[in-house]
Amino acid sequence: MEKRWWKESVVYQIYPRSFKDSNGDGIGDLNGITEKMGYLKELGINVLWLSPVYKSPNDDNGYDISDYQAIMDEFGTMEDFDRMLAAAHENGIKLVMDLVVNHTSDEHPWFVESRKSVDNPYRDYYIWRPAKDGKEPNNWGSCFSGPAWQYDEQTEMYYLHLFSKKQPDLNWDNPKVRQEVFDMMNWWLKKGVDGFRMDVISLISKKPDLPDGPVGINGYASFNEPANGPHVHEYLQEMREKVLNNADTITVGECSGVTLEEAKKYASSDEKELNMVFQFEHMDVDADANNKWTDKKMDLRDMKQVLTKWQKGLEEIAWNSLFWENHDQPRSISRYGNDSKEYHDVSAKMLATCLHMMQGTPYVYQGEELGMTNVPFESIDQFRDLDSINAYHELVEDQKVFTHEEMMRYLRYKSRDNARTPFQWDSSENAGFTTGTPWIMVNPNYKQINAQAQLEDPDSVFHYYQKLIQLRKEKDIIVYGTYDLLLPDSKEIYAYTRTLGEEKLLVVCNFYENETEVEIPEEFRNGRYLICNYKEQQPIGEKVKLRAYESFVIEK
Repeated sequence: MEKRWWKESVVYQIYPRSFKDSNGDGIGDLNGITEKMGYLKELGINVLWLSPVYKSPNDDNGYDISDYQAIMDEFGTMEDFDRMLAAAHENGIKLVMDLVVNHTSDEHPWFVESRKSVDNPYRDYYIWRPAKDGKEPNNWGSCFSGPAWQYDEQTEMYYLHLFSKKQPDLNWDNPKVRQEVFDMMNWWLKKGVDGFRMDVISLISKKPDLPDGPVGINGYASFNEPANGPHVHEYLQEMREKVLNNADTITVGECSGVTLEEAKKYASSDEKELNMVFQFEHMDVDADANNKWTDKKMDLRDMKQVLTKWQKGLEEIAWNSLFWENHDQPRSISRYGNDSKEYHDVSAKMLATCLHMMQGTPYVYQGEELGMTNVPFESIDQFRDLDSINAYHELVEDQKVFTHEEMMRYLRYKSRDNARTPFQWDSSENAGFTTGTPWIMVNPNYKQINAQAQLEDPDSVFHYYQKLIQLRKEKDIIVYGTYDLLLPDSKEIYAYTRTLGEEKLLVVCNFYENETEVEIPEEFRNGRYLICNYKEQQPIGEKVKLRAYESFVIEK
């Protein structure tokens, strides 16, 4: 297998609005990130991915961009950005920008022009259609509730928005649009950024006739209906030729709705398109058919089946991205682990072990390395996330699918805002995030769970992550070894091996608080522990009794 630096990296995702506020306005900013670069270096990560920092009216927290070559006022200036980029590079950390080019803001100059008239030169930068039988051109739904079409009175036509109505979709079939995007990307690469995480990149190519799709719980076809369209690979290959080959980049595509076969095309090792993709199949194991709003717990066997399918399916062909969390997902410890005081640390460490020992590039989302948890939201007005607020109004008030109590329970479990509350730096007011009023509530458990306390405690979740990251740097087997699942039918234990030449690792994780026994394969019985999430390590014998949420890695 070809060695590449991005396969050996660990990426840390920052949601700038919630990371560190340097000027007391309650909103995280670029200078706050620069201030904390030493913390990131100490953790050991080598790539930083920033959620969008471009100029934006903030309808969808910066994923609605009005100027790709300017910085959002609340986050600082381009000089602040340049300083942060320099600080990252001085600390041996590469910087990845969030590339949001499926859509722009409706306040972007291109769209302002596009909506003026049907013969405006920018008209074809977006996807406009006449009404069909007096209503929307097709039955596609928006990701944020309601139809994916907005009627515009100016020209009496509809424009497509797979996300908010303030996020009109770009028309990638127009070569001018593609060239504009490529020029902008090259501008950032010249500035010195090291790559791109590409937002919903699997949606950029729509089927030319925009056909209806199967209808879901809300009466619309999924916003994923256009995923993996007819020209997506052609457009990404063009991007590779005109942009990505101009520098030594790292690229990851967010590909909702991606299949294993499609992923092999996106992220094939011939590097014609992207280095890797984010797939979300393992994020759906606790969904209820097409409905994510539930507090159903996953069946571990489903999780193992999905992750193993991707580990084995991409082996030797493409590269995996490994993640439990990001800005669009709730906190993993509250979802797949146990965030009670008793089991918090061991279950956070267990989840980390399970993921970081797989083949692929691990992504750590800010606060995950502390075991930050979901948030005890009490009312809908505490939420800031468009997706959560719209879903509440649609499913509780309009369609009466759920009661207020049910929906609040589901939001506390699944809302994206669980991951967006301020980073917990210390036990001072507002968790040390800001001296002002935070833009969203701080999780009340910050006095127990914070970076300062964990940096001082050698047995903390932070130091465990640090150790896992260090092991990946030291041992090629963790990066390049093949993965093989053991005990596929166990409901409690996730166990697998990694193999590279003569070397072999055994990874065992108990996903539950019940004690359970595991048989150690003979070849590992004379091995040694590489890492374990309990201080007192048990002797390695024929069988080991696993304690609550216990995980360990044995080296042959």
